[in-house]
Amino acid sequence: MKHILPTITTTFGSNWKEKIKEIDKLGLKEIALFPTCLKREEREELYKMLKQTGLKEIPFVHLRNDIEEAEIEWLRQNYNTKVFNTHSERLYPLKSSWDTYKKEFIFLENTHLGFPEDELNEYAGICIDFSHLENDRLLFPDRYEQSIRMIKNHKIGCAHLSAIKKEQRRDIEKPEEMRYDFHTLENLSEMDYLKNYPKDFFPEYMAIELENSLEEQLEIKNYIMEFVKL
Repeated sequence: MKHILPTITTTFGSNWKEKIKEIDKLGLKEIALFPTCLKREEREELYKMLKQTGLKEIPFVHLRNDIEEAEIEWLRQNYNTKVFNTHSERLYPLKSSWDTYKKEFIFLENTHLGFPEDELNEYAGICIDFSHLENDRLLFPDRYEQSIRMIKNHKIGCAHLSAIKKEQRRDIEKPEEMRYDFHTLENLSEMDYLKNYPKDFFPEYMAIELENSLEEQLEIKNYIMEFVKL
């Protein structure tokens, strides 16, 4: 069974506290959680707020490099988390060891480094960020081809689904960069690029990585499911 999960994101422009309020309003029992921009104290507040909702499961969590194994285990025990993803350690060196879990259910995401093959061998497999992959196809074809090779030769454990704009825009956080991939969706057609990827690239657990409200993400999920036959 495939899961496309509405996601509480914590990136620039995302109001995670308002998203938590939506959980009971929408009757959600499972979500994905991306606490990647929250320090420990903020994550503790987030977890406390989640416990006050009717949420039952968080199958997919994006790890931040300062999360310790005890926090990973807490998520597994309290919310039945099945898969985690992380960025390259070259970008964000780990503050503690994840050796107990790396090979079993932590998957490495493609970034502007692509999929570093030496690091991939230390993890359970790949987390495909489809919008990063599509941005590479449009702007960095060599990196795109390298990523495709890695995808075809490693287990795909989870994926991110974000928007691709029709034209390049300046990155909000890095205005010197022009890109197509963004974490805010304005039109459902910005997900149409997913139609061009093979069905076997779509794993069991997929998170809608958008700053849009959870209510909007449910509409986006329904739109995606019309053409990604899962």
